[in-house]
Amino acid sequence: MDLNVVDDAVAKRITAMVERYQGVKDADLYYYNQPISELRGGARVIVKGREMGMYASYSYLGLVGHPRINEAAKKAVDKFGTGTHGVRFLAGSLTIHTELEETIAEFKEAEAAITYSAGYVTNVAVISALLGRHDYVISDKLNHASIVDGCLLSGAKFLRFKHNDMSELEERLQQVPDGSARLVIADAVFSMDGDIIDFPKMVELCKKYGAWLMIDEAHSIGVLGEQGRGIEEHFGLPGTIDIKMGTLSKTIPSVGGYVAGNKDLIAFLRHTSRAYIFSAALPPAQAAAANEAFKVILDEPWRVEKLRENTDQFINGLKKRGFDTLNSETAIVPIICGPDELAFEMTRECQQKDIFALPVISPAVPEGLARLRATVTTAHESEDIEHAMDIIEEAGKGMGVIS
Repeated sequence: MDLNVVDDAVAKRITAMVERYQGVKDADLYYYNQPISELRGGARVIVKGREMGMYASYSYLGLVGHPRINEAAKKAVDKFGTGTHGVRFLAGSLTIHTELEETIAEFKEAEAAITYSAGYVTNVAVISALLGRHDYVISDKLNHASIVDGCLLSGAKFLRFKHNDMSELEERLQQVPDGSARLVIADAVFSMDGDIIDFPKMVELCKKYGAWLMIDEAHSIGVLGEQGRGIEEHFGLPGTIDIKMGTLSKTIPSVGGYVAGNKDLIAFLRHTSRAYIFSAALPPAQAAAANEAFKVILDEPWRVEKLRENTDQFINGLKKRGFDTLNSETAIVPIICGPDELAFEMTRECQQKDIFALPVISPAVPEGLARLRATVTTAHESEDIEHAMDIIEEAGKGMGVIS
């Protein structure tokens, strides 16, 4: 279809996005979707023949390329091949899928677990399976898009509360009629701001009002808790999450998503969630890689401690240099630039000095709060982080972000 001769809402939407994208490219400020030809130890990458420090990775514990995980994936290919032969519900589960779910359940201290083909799919599938149009779902305003989409698809009454505002959460809970099912859902660590949900208060309110609690731990597994088990361990509140959701594509260097919980919940999801019943299972190599990764986290606890040290160094160092990092206390560190244009220009300056960091702009974040969304991992050494902060500081001063 020639959009030049079509005048409707869809065409206008496409044209507006293409014009915005092309304008950024024409200004030589487009750095998304860059081709990475090589990963070097988790902290460095090769982009167009240049070695760059990687500060946009979700591999928080530096497990990409870990020899034990690679070996597990290779053995799975040798044993099972490269793909699955259908949906698990009808064509059967491979033993590696069952083993992975048992490993997840043990890691998350739950009775059982279920896996899906993607983290996004997990949230959409689970929320829409559990809730219907007579139910209520209450969501933090900064929750991930997959949570929002799951809430909308469920058809439940969708209530939102101000970010991390427990007083407003209680107001929303009070709005739910007696006898109605209610689900409270939030990210453990927020993917754009790096802050942590007020979990103890949320648990208290869910108990008070008889609400189910679902927590998305995409960015907290391997990050929070002494052993990296997540937010329950971090706050010393084991067994307080009803629906423990997480991904297998960030700290866990694979692909997919999971939910852990009591055995009845998991049995329900196996027989009702459409993304499990109608979608093919994880490829064997990816299931095996994820399975081994959970074991490595427990066997190598130094990784969690080093990540914590690197996070403290990065956040405190940026603050001392004058940057606003909002309320982050995790490996996700927003470096606030202000207008979208400044975030693009800061990115250009950093990339030209071989620091791989990317901008996040409106509408993904509010206008005026565009940022570099920088991350640190266990793979970074202290001197790497200092060098990166020096480059970011130089760019910030040059662009007038800091004085």
